[in-house]
Amino acid sequence: MCGVVGIAGKSPVNQLLFDALTMLQHRGQDAAGIVTCKKDRLFLRKDNGLVRDVFHTRHMRALQGNYGIGHVRYPTAGSSSSAEAQPFYVNSPYGITLAHNGNLTNADDIRKDLFASDLRHMNTDSDSEVLLNVFAHELQKLRTLKPTPEDIFYAVHRVHQRCRGAYGVVAMVTGQGLVGFRDPNGIRPLIYGSREVENGQKEYIIASESVAITALGFKVERDIEPGEAIYIDQEGNLFLKQCATNPQYFPCIFEYVYFARPDAIIDGISVYKARLKMGEKLAHRILKDWGEAHDIDVVIPIPDTSRTSALELANILGVKFREGFMKNRYIGRTFIMPGQQQRKKSVRQKLNPVELEFKGKNVLLVDDSIVRGTTCNEIIQMARDAGAKKVFFASAAPMVKYPNVYGIDMPAKAELIASGRDVEEIREIIGADRLIFQDLEDLKEAIRIPKVPQVTEFDCSVFDGQYVTGDIDEKYLNHLEQYRSDKAKSTDKYIDVNIDAASVDLTGITEA
Repeated sequence: MCGVVGIAGKSPVNQLLFDALTMLQHRGQDAAGIVTCKKDRLFLRKDNGLVRDVFHTRHMRALQGNYGIGHVRYPTAGSSSSAEAQPFYVNSPYGITLAHNGNLTNADDIRKDLFASDLRHMNTDSDSEVLLNVFAHELQKLRTLKPTPEDIFYAVHRVHQRCRGAYGVVAMVTGQGLVGFRDPNGIRPLIYGSREVENGQKEYIIASESVAITALGFKVERDIEPGEAIYIDQEGNLFLKQCATNPQYFPCIFEYVYFARPDAIIDGISVYKARLKMGEKLAHRILKDWGEAHDIDVVIPIPDTSRTSALELANILGVKFREGFMKNRYIGRTFIMPGQQQRKKSVRQKLNPVELEFKGKNVLLVDDSIVRGTTCNEIIQMARDAGAKKVFFASAAPMVKYPNVYGIDMPAKAELIASGRDVEEIREIIGADRLIFQDLEDLKEAIRIPKVPQVTEFDCSVFDGQYVTGDIDEKYLNHLEQYRSDKAKSTDKYIDVNIDAASVDLTGITEA
C-alpha cells in the first residue's frame, strides 16, 4: 500500500506535490519521492524516510517545472533499499516516470517476458518497475514522435491485458503530459480533481485519496473508474477513456477498515460514515452474543483508526466512551512497520495508558482489526498493568485468515494470528477475557450505500480467501511467503546507495 499523486499545473508544482505527499503520509512511511518536468528536462529527488526528512530546501528549489508526480512507499515487494524508492524512470520512449500503488500478481512472469521478448532490462525487484516497462514498451511499439491521447490509452489498454493484480498509477511522459490509470477491478483507489487559475485555465491533480485534493484547494471531480485512464497534455487539455474490456468494482475493503484517512471519500463512499456503521454493526453483534448484561464499564479505542467505530459502539451500548491511551505522534503506524520485533517495540513507545480510565473497571478495547496479534497482546497487558479488572477486546473487522496479494503487508499465512485458529484460541493468545469480531456481511453492509449502486462487492480476500483476479493458488501463496515474510525480510541483504547532489545528470534526470 502506497500513496501516489500527480499534478498538471500552470506554475511550479514542487510545493503542491510536497504538501500532497504529506497528506498521504499515512499510506507509506518507508520512502518518498518526487519528479518534476520542465519542458524536456526531469528533476528527481527520492530517498528512504518520511516526506519531511527526504525533502529539504535545497531539494525543493531544484524540483523545477509545472508538471510532476510523487510517491510515498510502504514496501510489500522487493527490498527496502532507497534504490527502490519511487518514482521510477525509463528513457525510452520519450522518457517516462511512474509511481504505483498496489501489487502485480504476475510480475515474475512479465519480468521474464520483458527481458526475453521485449529486450528490456530492470534494475530492481520492484513490480512497479515491471509495470513501467510494460507501459513504456507498448508506447514504443507505436513509433510515434509525439504520442496522441489515443496512443496513451492504447498503451494503458495493453497494460490491462498483460498485468494482473492491483494498481493505481500516475505517470509522466516527458514534455508530453500526465497520465493516471486504475486496475480493471478497481482494487486500489485513484481520484482526480481540478481548480481554476488565471484566465480561466485549469490545473489538475490525481491522487490516491480525496484528502490530498481538497487540502490543496482543488475540487474533487470524481473517482477514476476501474480500468479507466486519464491524460492531461502539456496544453492542459484533459482526456478520459475506459481502457479495460471488462471492468468491475471490487475496491479493497481494508481501505475503509484501516488504511484510508477517515475524512477520505473512496468511490463515492465516506470512510468516516463507513466506520461509524462498523461500530454500529459491532455493537449489535455484542448485544446478540454477550447479551444486555455485557458487563462493560467503559469503551476505549486503540488510537487512531478505531476511534470512529468505538464511539458509535459505545453510544449504542449505552456505556462511557473514554480516551484511555495517549498516542505519541512521532511513532509511525505499527501495522506498516517491517518486522515483528520493530512492531512490538513501537507499541509501548507509541501508546501510554491513562490509569484512572482503567483502574478497577471492565474495559472494552476496540481496534480496527487484528492481523498478527502483536499490538493487541501488548495493549491488553498495558491495560491490565494500569489496573483494569477485566479486559474485553473487539475488532471492527472480521478475522484476517488469508494473505494479501494486492499491496498490503500480509504475505505469510503463518504470521496471521487467525489462520487455523478459532476465536477462543485467539482470545487465549492475546490474553483477553472476552473477544469478538465483526461479521463479514455486516462489514460489507456498513460500507455499501444506495447512492453508489455500482459498488456492491469488495476485495475481501484477507477475510474469505477469494482473490478477485482469479490467478492465485497455493503455489503462489507459498512463494509469496518465502519471499515476503518477516523472516525473509530479516535476512534480506542489499547495498544501499543514495546519490544526493544539486545537479547530477543521470540519463536525462537531474537529481535534486
